[in-house]
Order: sequence, then C-alpha cells, then structure tokens
Amino acid sequence: MKTIGLIGGMSWESTVTYYKVINETVSRRLGGLHSTKILMYSVDFAEIEECQTNGDWAKSAEILGSAALALQKAGADFIVICTNTMHKVVPEISEMTDIPIMHIADATANALIGAGFSTAALLGTQYTMKQDFYKERLTDNGIRVLIPNDNDIETVNRVIYEELCRGVISPSSREEYVRIIDSLKRGGAEAVILGCTEIGLLINGSCSPLPVFDTALIHAERAALYAIDEEIK
Repeated sequence: MKTIGLIGGMSWESTVTYYKVINETVSRRLGGLHSTKILMYSVDFAEIEECQTNGDWAKSAEILGSAALALQKAGADFIVICTNTMHKVVPEISEMTDIPIMHIADATANALIGAGFSTAALLGTQYTMKQDFYKERLTDNGIRVLIPNDNDIETVNRVIYEELCRGVISPSSREEYVRIIDSLKRGGAEAVILGCTEIGLLINGSCSPLPVFDTALIHAERAALYAIDEEIK
C-alpha cells in the first residue's frame, strides 16, 4: 500500500471528509481491519486565506510547498491537497518535491467523462470560478465549464468563507445554492461540480437540480484506490 500525504486544514471541516472517505474506501475494498497509510500536514487556514485575500499566491505556494516537502521526507508516496482553490499553486509545489500530486480537477473531469457528461456548472470560491487555473484544467480534459453570474459568484463565495468553513450549515444558503444551480441548468449545464471541498456539507444529490460531482468525495476515493493500486471503474 502506498502512503498518502494529505495537505489539509483548508478548512479542517472538509479534511475530515477526506480522512473518512479514504479509510472507508480502503476498508471496503480490502476488508477485515484494513485502513489507509496516511501522513497529514494540517495548515493554519487563516494564514492561507490571508494570502488569498492579498493575492500573495507566492507565499501560499511556499507554505504548501514546505508542507509537501515535509510529507515527502516523512515517507509519503504521493500528495493530495484537500482543497480546490490551492491547486492554483500546484506547479510551484511540484517544483519543490519529487513525488506526484494527484490533481483534483483531473480526478473530477475523469468522473464527469466516465458518467457521460461534457458540460458542467462549477461552484467554488471566487478564485476557482473566475480564474483560469482550474477551469482550463477541466477544459483540457474535455469538459465545458459554466459559472454563475457575478452576483451569484459573490453569494457562493460568501457562504463558503463565512459559513461552511466555520461549520455553519444554513437552510437559506442551501436554497440560494439550489437556485443558482437551477439557473446554470437552464443555461445548459448537465451536471454541477462542487468545486470547493466544503460545499458537499451543504449540497448533495437529494436537493440539487443537477447531478452532483462532489470534488472532495471524488478526490478522496481516487486517492484511496491509487494507494492500493486499483482504478476507479
């Protein structure tokens, strides 16, 4: 079994999901008392969020790169960054380490294509929705990406940082997200990507107007299967 190096804490709420899903997947596949070999480096999200707000991506890359290097030195075989937005600095992190990074957008695109979808709505932080680092990765994998209008982008982003990252689950915010997903469905989206690892705390398939692709669940399961040399069917 390979050892997974998790970089978590962004926020810790969704990192819990990663740890749980990875271990559940390995236990289900291998049976018995099997669990997963995991090393975790949990950062202080306040430092990362400050870098995001200030546009200091170089500093955030340094923080996460140091975390990845520490995991490599501790014996991790590959890195899983438990957040979508900070995949913006994957190129810089890769330069600091010699082990692979499992990219969350690649895993998500593969899941969408495997399910027969080619056009997807993307919800996430304002950085993930507006900037190209994530959308281009999806596009390069054959997925057409739709994002909300500016007012709805602000709403989605506010709920992430002011509520979900603090463990607050609001029914009114769920209604707003459902409204936004429905508007993107009317715009041609076939599915919705929960492109922030916290959104799955608020939205799932039972309330969404579109089929849901929860990046945290997809990423975690793919990491687990890779660790035991299996492929997602």
